[in-house]
Amino acid sequence: MHVSFNLAADLDAALAAAAVAAGLPDAAAFLPEVRTADPRHGDFQANGVLGFAKARKLNPRATAEQLVAALPPALRESFDLVIAGPGFINFTLKPAALLAWVRAFDSVARLRTGAAAAHAGQTWVVDYSSPNTAKQMHVGHLRSAVIGEAICRLLEFTGARVIRDNHLGDWGTQFGKLIYGYKRWVDRDALARDAIEELERLYKLGNNATPDGSPELEEARRELVKLQNGDAENVALWRTFSEVSLAAFQQIYDRLGIRFDYHLGESFYNDKVDRVYRELEETKLAEISEGALVVFHPEHPRFKTQPFLVRKADGASNYASTDLATALYRTEHFNAHGIVVVTDFRQADHFEQLFLTVKKWFAARGYRVPELHHVTFGAVTGEDGKALKTRSGDVIRLKALLDEAVDRAYAIVSEKNAELPEAERRAIAQIVGVGAVQYADLSQNRSSNYVFSWDKMLALDGNTAPYLLYAIARIHSIFRRAGVTPGDPATESAATAPETPAEIALARKLTKFPDAIRLAVETLRPHYLGLYLFELAGDYSSFNNADKVLVDDATVRARRLLLCARTLLQLETGLQLLGLRTLTRM
Repeated sequence: MHVSFNLAADLDAALAAAAVAAGLPDAAAFLPEVRTADPRHGDFQANGVLGFAKARKLNPRATAEQLVAALPPALRESFDLVIAGPGFINFTLKPAALLAWVRAFDSVARLRTGAAAAHAGQTWVVDYSSPNTAKQMHVGHLRSAVIGEAICRLLEFTGARVIRDNHLGDWGTQFGKLIYGYKRWVDRDALARDAIEELERLYKLGNNATPDGSPELEEARRELVKLQNGDAENVALWRTFSEVSLAAFQQIYDRLGIRFDYHLGESFYNDKVDRVYRELEETKLAEISEGALVVFHPEHPRFKTQPFLVRKADGASNYASTDLATALYRTEHFNAHGIVVVTDFRQADHFEQLFLTVKKWFAARGYRVPELHHVTFGAVTGEDGKALKTRSGDVIRLKALLDEAVDRAYAIVSEKNAELPEAERRAIAQIVGVGAVQYADLSQNRSSNYVFSWDKMLALDGNTAPYLLYAIARIHSIFRRAGVTPGDPATESAATAPETPAEIALARKLTKFPDAIRLAVETLRPHYLGLYLFELAGDYSSFNNADKVLVDDATVRARRLLLCARTLLQLETGLQLLGLRTLTRM
C-alpha cells in the first residue's frame, strides 16, 4: 500500500481532482480545506464543500456525494469515508493503512524527506537574538533566542537552506559613553576576570556621568565621532568590546544549543546606507521633510501621517537606514527567498513600515521581493504579572536564570534517583533544567505574555519539558528491558496492524506529525509542535497503561514495540526541532 508523508495534502489534491472529474461547476475554484479532524469524527475532514456549494447555489450534501463518488478506488483502500451533516467529508485511516504509514516513516531522514517539499530549494535568513554588545544578556533576551532557533530548525526540516544571522546592536551613541567611561575608570583586573561585567559597569558609569546638556556628554560625543571617523585607538577599543561580548554571548548560546552563521551587526551596514538614500530618492519613494529623509505610506490607515524616518535631519543614519540596507544585503548577497526577524511586539510598527517600504522600493527597482515576516512575542512576567526581576529589582541575567534552572533540576533528579552517580545526575540536570526554560517559552503561543513559574516548568506532569523528557526515558527503558534497539527492523518485521483501541488511537496520532509541522512552519509558531508532542505523549501513556508491551505473543509484542519506537522517534525529533536536547535515562 502506497502511503505519503502528508496525508492531509494528498486528500486535498485528490478532492480537487475529484471536483474536476465530477464535472462540478467552477471546479478549478474548489478548495477542499482538508484538516486534521476531531478524533471522534475521523482522522481528516474536508471543510470546503459547504462554502463552495452555497456560493454556487448547489446542494452541499449532494456535492459531497459527487466528490466522494469521483475519488479513486485506491483511496478507499486506505480510508473509511463518511459524509457528515450538510457536507463535511470525514476520512478515517484503516488499520492496514495505519501500519503502512508507521512502517514507512521509520527514521529522522524519512520524516525529513517527507517534510522537505515545503521549502525545497529556498534560502531563508532568520534574524534573532540580536543583543547589544558590551551588555550582559538578560531574561528579556530569552524569547528571541529560543523562538528564533526553533524557527530555524523547522525551516531546515521542511527543506530550506537557513542562514542564522545575529544582527547585533554594535554601533551608535552608547559607544561614545562606553569609551568615555573606559578611558577614565577601567579596572584591568576586573576586565581580565569578567570582561562583560566590567564593560557593563563602565557603560553605567559613562552614562551617569554624561547627562543631557553637560560638557561630559559633549566629550562622549567627540569619542563617538572619533570612532565613526576611524580613530585607531577608539576603533581598537570598539573591536575589543565586540570580541569580548561575542565570547560571552556564545557561552549562553552553547547552553541553548545555538550557533550562528553570521554576526552582522549594525556596524556592518555603515557603508551601505548611502545607496539606500539614493535609491529611495530616485524612485520618488522618499522625500525631505523638515530636513530629514522620510517615506510616507498614505494608503495605510495608521501610517498616512506617520513618516518612516530614513535619515535624520543632521544626516545621521538610524535603525530604519540600517534595517533597509540589511534587507537589501540579505536579498542580494544571500539570495534570500524569505527573511524572518524575531523581536518583541513593541517593534511591530517599525517593521510594518520597514516591510512596506522594502516592498515598494524593491518593486520600483525591479528587485525580487522576498517573503518578509516579523515574528513578534509577548513579555515574560513574574507570578505577580510584573516584569521578571531579582528581589533587589534588577533585571535577571540569563546566565543566572539557566544556572538556577539546572540547580533546581539537579535537586529534583537527586531526590527521585539518588542511586544514580553524581556525574550522571548533573548531566541529566543540565538537559532537564535548560530544556525546561526553553520549553516553557516554546509551549506558549508566542504572541502572549507568559508567567514564569519554576514549579510549573519543572513539573513532571502537564505540558512541560520534564514530562516529555520523562516519556522519552520511559520508552527507552522498555527497549532496555526488551534487550532490543528502538527501530530495529528485525524486531518490527512481525508487527501486524493495530487492533486494540489504545493501539489504534496511538497509531492515528502518529500520522498527524506532518500536520503539526506544517502548522508550526506556516504560522511560524513553534507551540503548535509542542502541543502535538504533549498530546502524543498523553496518547502513549494511555496506550502503555492499557496494553502491556512486553507480552509473550511475538506478533503483539512486535506490534507494540513498533508503536513505542515511532512514538520515541517523533518525541525526540520534535523536541530537537524545538531546540531541546533529549536523554535516555531520567
